[in-house]
Order: sequence, then structure tokens, then C-alpha cells
Amino acid sequence: MHEMSITQSVVDTIVTRLGDARVSCVRLEIGRLSGVVPDSVRFCFDVLCAGTSLDGARLDIAEPMGRARCRDCDEEFTLDDFILLCPCGSADVAVLAGRELRITSVEVSHV
Repeated sequence: MHEMSITQSVVDTIVTRLGDARVSCVRLEIGRLSGVVPDSVRFCFDVLCAGTSLDGARLDIAEPMGRARCRDCDEEFTLDDFILLCPCGSADVAVLAGRELRITSVEVSHV
């Protein structure tokens, strides 16, 4: 499960940047075409945050749809899964969005 190592990297990055500051919320963006399972990240997050400054922090995950442009008909369309096929039938598409995997914000508690 690569979600464990990805989530560990998220936790490590936040702890490195913020030190002992108590974190109350972490917001991630995980695109639907990223290959990362958000529910697995949620599970790993709770386990990996134990004993760190993120212990008890809320995790919010946005899951943007995929977007692509057909190189044959030049139409832009949304993708819900990994089937990269334009409505015109062409498989010659460029993925524009949906592969994101990033920390979008971190809230620090002032208690």
C-alpha cells in the first residue's frame, strides 16, 4: 500500500515545517486520476499522526475530477476514471487535471 508512505511524507513535511506547533486541520487535494485511494490515506493519517503535533488533527480531502483534451477533435472533457477516451472515440488525449497530490493548507491551533 503506497498510501502509507505517501501519508508518512505528508506528516513528515508538516512536522518538519511547523515543528511542535499543534496542528488542528490538514487539507489535501488528491485527484481522481492520481492512483491514490483517499480512504486509505484517511486511515493511515490517524495512525501516523499519533504521538506527533498532528495527533487529533482533522483531515479534509478534496478529490478533483480528471480533465482532458482530445488531440483529434480538440474537445475538453471530464474523466471519472482511468479510461482515457474522448466522447468522440479517440484515445489520443492529453490529461490536464486529476493527477494532483498536494497539501493545500494546514491550520495551526492557538491553544
